[in-house]
Amino acid sequence: MSILVVGLSHHTASVDLLERAVVGTADRPALIQDLLAGANVGEVVVLSTCNRVELYAAVSSFHGGLHDVGSVLAGRLGVDVADLAESLYVHYADDAVQHLFEAVGGLDSMVVGESQILGQIRTAYNAAAELGAPGRLLHELMQQALRVGKRVHTETGIDRAGQSVVSLALKVGAAATRPLEGASALVIGAGSMGALVAATLSRSGVQSLTVANRSGIRAARLARSQDEDAVPIQVVRFDELGTALKQADIVVSATASTATVLTVETLGDARPQLIIDLAVPRDVDPRVGELDGVHLIDIASLGSQAHSDAVAVQDEVTAARAIVVEEVAAFLAWQRTVDVTPTVAALRARADEVVVSELARLASRMPDLDERTRSEVERSVRRVVATLLHVPTVRVKELASSPNGQAYANALRELFGLDTAAASAPAVFSANEAVAPVFTQRPKATTDGEA
Repeated sequence: MSILVVGLSHHTASVDLLERAVVGTADRPALIQDLLAGANVGEVVVLSTCNRVELYAAVSSFHGGLHDVGSVLAGRLGVDVADLAESLYVHYADDAVQHLFEAVGGLDSMVVGESQILGQIRTAYNAAAELGAPGRLLHELMQQALRVGKRVHTETGIDRAGQSVVSLALKVGAAATRPLEGASALVIGAGSMGALVAATLSRSGVQSLTVANRSGIRAARLARSQDEDAVPIQVVRFDELGTALKQADIVVSATASTATVLTVETLGDARPQLIIDLAVPRDVDPRVGELDGVHLIDIASLGSQAHSDAVAVQDEVTAARAIVVEEVAAFLAWQRTVDVTPTVAALRARADEVVVSELARLASRMPDLDERTRSEVERSVRRVVATLLHVPTVRVKELASSPNGQAYANALRELFGLDTAAASAPAVFSANEAVAPVFTQRPKATTDGEA
């Protein structure tokens, strides 16, 4: 099995298409089941954030896997695969591993150095694992990706490029309108993104902070979680949104709603100076940005500023890429070693079959052998076979970790006529199953969290 990534992101797709492609919590199980139904797909993990949707799959062939995964994604979006192709990117085998490791290192995010992707990868993996969707290959890939992300953020200064889309949006908004200090801020949404917005605004020195959410319980929990020295949070219901909008200088909307939250009609005569829409699908009707006195920022408008942040920390980006190159090589070496294991197992099984067959033939030809002699003969034969197989099996595993090392396993299969199909069946891990780590543990980062 090889790793295939099919995705679309802010690099390749319009915000409109990303909005349609976003995978909510309730949508994920059906999408995973549809992907696993593909004849060439054995394992699946679905990643969906504010600026990317990526389908990770362990596939038996590139073209077959791409057809299966692409068809499911196109069907979900209600478009022809050919029409979708220009907005997609595809990574396979080594390139797929590199893409994921760059993503978790913050090298492929809208804001270079962003660390939220770490938490989103963990969430994506756990959601897939609850359905038994990742096997050994994607399990190890995702676990190693998390370690790579933490290593990049610990060993480089890439975080200086910006901690999140939130900080970038607020920086751009403040430069375009007014300073955050002393402003009245309204946050719409109390999920993980809303909590991050509230914390960032509080540290920025706003005068007052209000959170509106459909669930009063979640909003209240967010208010209680604020530090003692932070700006107190006032909680309002959605039916009180009109009043809150009139009192706000800055509005940041980050809900998980699939419907528009803020429209020209919703605003009425309220005119916040700055409205930031961090949701995908969008929370704010683009027409709001045409209102006098209102400056609207959304995900699509942040690209150029994100690029300038990346240039500012080019040395750190270079250091992060060096870590990614090293870690990709380590993972691929492990994968090549694992790929040869079924061949070694099949060779040993074939040897055992020969031993058993010959011992049975001996028993039929010399039925009068006593049990002690028979046991000693069996031990001697098995020792001889084990000794003969030891060096080639150890050596083929060593050679397999090098580039093109799979050729040695292929040679063994051809020479001995081995069938590795049974030994190649993928293992499945549950979300809570303890699995011994394959790689050396890296230092833990202090952050563990792309919107």
